Amino acid sequence: MSKKNDTIITGTEARLDSSCWIDRLSVDAALSVQLESQAGAAKAVQRVLPDIVSACHAMHDRLAGSPAGRLIYSGAGTSARIGVQDGAELLPTFNWPQDRVAFMIAGGRKALFEAVENAEDDSAAAEVACNALTIGPDDCLIAVGASGRTPYTIASVIRARQRGALTIGISNNPDTRLLRVADISICLDTGAEALAGSTRLAAGTAQKICLNLLSTQVMVMLGRVKNGLMSEMVPRNEKLRQRKSEIDQALS
Repeated sequence: MSKKNDTIITGTEARLDSSCWIDRLSVDAALSVQLESQAGAAKAVQRVLPDIVSACHAMHDRLAGSPAGRLIYSGAGTSARIGVQDGAELLPTFNWPQDRVAFMIAGGRKALFEAVENAEDDSAAAEVACNALTIGPDDCLIAVGASGRTPYTIASVIRARQRGALTIGISNNPDTRLLRVADISICLDTGAEALAGSTRLAAGTAQKICLNLLSTQVMVMLGRVKNGLMSEMVPRNEKLRQRKSEIDQALS
């Protein structure tokens, strides 16, 4: 927590105490500050495990009840890229059909590789994307935004919910609009970053852990894991073909 012009700054915008400013520390001390911050990300996820459990059950029920229900990830900037990483791995890991995963990215595919100015502020673009994907009652929208205030991400939740989808909001700040508009809210309260305001750090790590848990557990509940093994994996190179053979033998 810090103060600026008598305004208290909290959450992801706060600054650590001056004793932790990484540009004023030795390399080993600066790295220790950063590592401790990353460890705190895992603790932030642990604190909200009950909310993640609720999300897993709701997602499973929605996806198990329809052969066409999709996991749809929405976000801007770093949050969007983390969502894409999670969703893109569902096919090779669990043989989750490619047509049952979709993405809403502020600024479009270009934004995965470079910053697109003002894209996160475009609420109308989110509504257009929801309509274009024909999001409906069979779908689950996972909206990720560190600040919890991103207009694009919030608009995606509001529109998806209007169309009947299950919506899950993930934010790193408490009491944000993203959390309020979603059916299920998950607050990963990671606090101040080692580099003030850079949510690609602890906030991003907590988001990645949370998405790992959500998607993996839902796939487990949908029967795509057996005896702790990737029973449904899709091998696409020699290393993975060998692994798949070993998994099949272990399960036979």
